[in-house]
Amino acid sequence: MICTLGDLLLDVVVRLESPIAEDTDTYGRTRVGAGGQAANVAAWAAALGGRARFVGKRARDAVGHLLADELRGRGVEVVGPEVESGTGTVVSVATPNGARTMLSDRGVSTDFRPEELDPAWLDGCEWLHLPGYSLVATPLRDTALAAAELAPRVSVDFSSTAAIEGAGVARFRAAVAEARPEVVFANEAEHALVGDVEAATVVVKRGSRGCTVRGADGTVALPALAAQVVDSTGAGDAFAAGFLVGGAELALDAAARSVSKLGAMP
Repeated sequence: MICTLGDLLLDVVVRLESPIAEDTDTYGRTRVGAGGQAANVAAWAAALGGRARFVGKRARDAVGHLLADELRGRGVEVVGPEVESGTGTVVSVATPNGARTMLSDRGVSTDFRPEELDPAWLDGCEWLHLPGYSLVATPLRDTALAAAELAPRVSVDFSSTAAIEGAGVARFRAAVAEARPEVVFANEAEHALVGDVEAATVVVKRGSRGCTVRGADGTVALPALAAQVVDSTGAGDAFAAGFLVGGAELALDAAARSVSKLGAMP
């Protein structure tokens, strides 16, 4: 069982056909549905043959119900405290030259408080996966660390240089250290920003150049699998899920599957 703790958001992915034209129309393709890094990893874990549970604070508004139902439909257990309204939204915009930015409103997700965490939500958990987003904002940060105390094994994804810098690199490093992860995932920019942290396995994602995996026996570089890139949104989430379910080979396969389609979900 892979448990993830963090965001379940409305995910709006936009792939533009041309640069943004100010004060008039710009055309492209869109995908709207469930998203958020914790939700993405859980969905990919289930799609890759694992058991998955999402733990997070959600809203009972119309969009919140739709997102939870979609995640359940993908084979993921959904648990966590609920409030009346406040589902967040993330808009991912990809330009024709491959550049990408995300516009994020995390809604009620970050207001998940430690006293709201039911230890039963971690029953049967073999891995607790914590996106870096869950370690940068309180009270969610404190809840994530409390959950880490209850889990047998923890993995952390650094998630975002902007989120890390916003929280403060030293504070983020302290949160990662407190979570005591067995596996850490980071892209090259995130790894350069945060530096080395104490973990049995450190995986650096290198995009089209594959990844490096550093463990007790040294560092191994693995090439990416061939794929026609449509949208890179969520490829790191698919990679992390694959690694936790079946190791580096499955991680690279999942990432290749992810970039070949629009959106972050399987």
